[in-house]
Amino acid sequence: MDKHAAFRYSFFLPNYWHIWFFLFLLRLCSSLPVAVNFSIGRGLGFLFFHLAKSRRHTADVNIRLCYPDLSAEDRLQMVRGVMQSCGIHIMETGMAMWGGVGKFQHRHEFVGGEHLAAAIKEGKGVLLVGSHLTAIDVGARILTQYFPIDVLYRNQVNPLMIHMQIKARETYINQAIPRKETMQLIKNLRRGHIVWYAPDQDYGRKHCVFAPFFGIQAASVSATSRIATMGNASVLSIAYYRDAKGFYRVEIGPKLENFPSEDEVLNATRINQVIEDIVRKAPDQYLWVHRRFKTRPLGEKSLY
Repeated sequence: MDKHAAFRYSFFLPNYWHIWFFLFLLRLCSSLPVAVNFSIGRGLGFLFFHLAKSRRHTADVNIRLCYPDLSAEDRLQMVRGVMQSCGIHIMETGMAMWGGVGKFQHRHEFVGGEHLAAAIKEGKGVLLVGSHLTAIDVGARILTQYFPIDVLYRNQVNPLMIHMQIKARETYINQAIPRKETMQLIKNLRRGHIVWYAPDQDYGRKHCVFAPFFGIQAASVSATSRIATMGNASVLSIAYYRDAKGFYRVEIGPKLENFPSEDEVLNATRINQVIEDIVRKAPDQYLWVHRRFKTRPLGEKSLY
C-alpha cells in the first residue's frame, strides 16, 4: 500500500471515532441485498436534497448552465435525481468495497470488451478514460471481473477514509496509484497495464487548459495527452450506469484514433466531448455537485 494510504496509530484517537462508526455501518449494510441498499441510498439522497444546500445549489447551477433549455420544474427534478444518485453512490461504495465478488455477478451487462482486448493485443498500455458518474465504484468492481486494472486516487481530507478505501480496493484491483504520482502511472502504462483515469474535474488553473464542456469553457486537465504519449498508451473510454432496480451496464468505447494531437486545447476538447456524450445518456447520475466550472478564464466572475 502506498505510504499516503498507510495505517496510522492516530486512527484510534477520538477524532476518528465517528469515521469508524460510519465505516462500520457501511460495511454492515454491504451484506444486505442491493435493493435494501438502494432504499437506504434514496433516503440519504432525500436528506441531501433538503439539508446539503450548498451542494444542491452547485448542482442546480451546473445543470442550468449545461441544460439551458430545461424548465425550472424539470431542472429541479434533475437536481432531485442527482442528490438521490449521490445517496445511492454512498451505499454502492460500501457494496463495492466489501460486498464480495458475487454481489454484482448477475446484476450487470458488460459491453465493448472487444475494444479493450484489441488494444491490449497491440502490446501497449491502456489509459481508460472515465468520468465521475456516481456508479464509479461498482463500475470498477465489475470491470475487474474481466480485466486487471490500476486506478488513480486523490488524497482526501480524512486519511482514515483513504486507508480503508485503498485497503478494500486492493483486494480486487491491481494497484492504486496516488494522482500526484505521475511517473508511477507512466511506468505502469509502459509495462502494459490498464489504468483507470477520470480527468473530468476542476483541479485549478495550474495544470489545465480551457476547453468547452457542454458549451461552457471549463478548466480541463491537460495532462491526459502527455500521459498517453509518455506512457505509449492507447486511450479508450469507459462508462457505467445503473437502473432503478440496481442492474448495471459497463461500456468500453473504441480506441480514440489520432489521439493525442500536438494541440493541448484540441486534445482536452476531445476528451471533454467523450465525457459529455457519456453523461448525456444518464445526466442525473453525474456528479453535478462538484463545482465543475469553479476556475474561470481571467477576467470572468464566478458562476457560483
